[in-house]
Amino acid sequence: MLDSTVTTRTQEVLDTLNAALAAGDVDGVKALFAADSYWRDLVALTWNLKTVEGPEGVADMLSQQLEHTAPGNFQIQAGEMPAEEDGVITTWITFETKAGRGWGLMRLKDDRIWTLLTALQELKGFEESRGTRRPMGAEHGARKNRTTWKESREADARLGYDSQPYTVIVGGGQGGIALGARLRQLGVPTIVLDKHDRPGDQWRSRYKSLCLHDPIWYDHLPYIKFPDNWPVFTPKDKVGDWLEMYTKVMEINYWTRSEVQSARFDETSGTWTVQVNRDGEQVTLRPTQLVLATGMSGKPNMPRIPGMDNFKGTIQHSSQHDGPDAWNGKKVVVIGSNNSAHDICAALWEADADVTMVQRSSTHIVRSDSLMEIGLGALYSEEAVANGVTTEKADMIFASLPYRIMHEFQIPLYDKMRERDADFYAGLEKAGFELDWGDDGSGLFMKYLRRGSGYYIDVGASQLIIDGEVKLVKGQVDHFEEDAVVLSDGTRLPADLVVMATGYGSMNGWAADLISQEVADKVGKVWGLGSDTTKDPGPWEGEQRNMWKPTQQENLWFHGGNLHQSRHYSLYLALQLKARMEGLETPVYGLQQVHHLS
Repeated sequence: MLDSTVTTRTQEVLDTLNAALAAGDVDGVKALFAADSYWRDLVALTWNLKTVEGPEGVADMLSQQLEHTAPGNFQIQAGEMPAEEDGVITTWITFETKAGRGWGLMRLKDDRIWTLLTALQELKGFEESRGTRRPMGAEHGARKNRTTWKESREADARLGYDSQPYTVIVGGGQGGIALGARLRQLGVPTIVLDKHDRPGDQWRSRYKSLCLHDPIWYDHLPYIKFPDNWPVFTPKDKVGDWLEMYTKVMEINYWTRSEVQSARFDETSGTWTVQVNRDGEQVTLRPTQLVLATGMSGKPNMPRIPGMDNFKGTIQHSSQHDGPDAWNGKKVVVIGSNNSAHDICAALWEADADVTMVQRSSTHIVRSDSLMEIGLGALYSEEAVANGVTTEKADMIFASLPYRIMHEFQIPLYDKMRERDADFYAGLEKAGFELDWGDDGSGLFMKYLRRGSGYYIDVGASQLIIDGEVKLVKGQVDHFEEDAVVLSDGTRLPADLVVMATGYGSMNGWAADLISQEVADKVGKVWGLGSDTTKDPGPWEGEQRNMWKPTQQENLWFHGGNLHQSRHYSLYLALQLKARMEGLETPVYGLQQVHHLS
């Protein structure tokens, strides 16, 4: 349904909302929300990433933030019309606050707000130089001693020596690069530090067969989208080349071969002292803000198992495994059964290695084509683009679904995939593979958001298991012998190579290594929703723990996730940093509490 009546009803809600906000009438705003309702705010009102639930949650947030942030001027977005489907009216909105401008998405049930997303897009007076505000580049006319673009860039390269950066980003993968690009456009002096020789080496150095399992429409970076002829699933080296090109053309101040040796925060000055080994040169940086963009897959989880030191073969974490070429005709045991384990097993089989996968716990598997068609197609696909769903719109639609109820939207999709691919799953179970669909049947995305592990997007390895080409055993590793891995039931697996596809630890492990264990514990666990499901202990958080938002450690931030998250959430982190640099009032509502240390 798409008519003037729907528009009128929507406008009446917005008019009432604006009047109540202007009058400081918290109860009036509260009355607009349904009993079962959610307001998700990305920085605009809370200077945080925060979801409040129900009218009481809305009232609590506004009672603390309304005076400081002064939200108002909520309007139906120009060029958009509200639409009604199954009793829910959905409309794109724009709004303003004292500090900035934003947009969002509102859903109404029975003329009451069911879900509301408000996302800050720009700061007043500090807008990005883009569109009609883009720089001229060339300076027409004659002027003595003018500075060329090249000379200006050479002067920028002195940042960290002649002047200090406001922000230092540790980690130059897609997360650090995306945030670096955002901060560059906002005029925030920033240095990105990375230990590799070139931008993109984080990808180039991984195992030979690695490629993106997410489709291209999901993986764009800010400002520059992949070209229309880019492959749907990008090989790792091509990703690396894109990141290197992007770093250069976006003029990011990126220090290669640079490792942080230590970081210490001075509470008196409110600044960090960061000791850096830059290609053998000792450099001291003194930024105000420190961002750890070391990635969800940055801190390898390498179990210590009895007998490892006596094993005569090679033991590698999956992050150290560079490919199958050296293992032709050799016996290889891969411990683990998630994405990396499957990819590595398939590549080793292709290279004629004798491969055995050790499955220690159940794994959620979804076929790539089913995920694309059923799980992502409406938002991230060529069809979505043709239907007017831009990457930016898709990001906002996905962000507008509160985490509390997101699983309710996901379960039917994965039920459909399970039915569609029933023969495939029957084959895996017959081979002895232990499958799961998440604790509540909500599938891959919720597993990723809750724990960041426990799944595989099948691009071919599952059929090798079904056919017995990759051998499968289940159990826990008990110990190593000189030439074998031995499981707790006594099963002995001879091996020349053992790949530990055992995942990664919480990102606050990097805080412990670079700063101190005290600071890591002060911040607490990073990632997860507090869903009280496997590996995501409660209590309920409502947002990703400690990601892209203020933490208990002043001026310390965490940034990471997949390419989609690196693109979307880098904006909100960049705006928070820019606001602080400019001295804007940034009262944080609902600062992350610590319930778990790792």
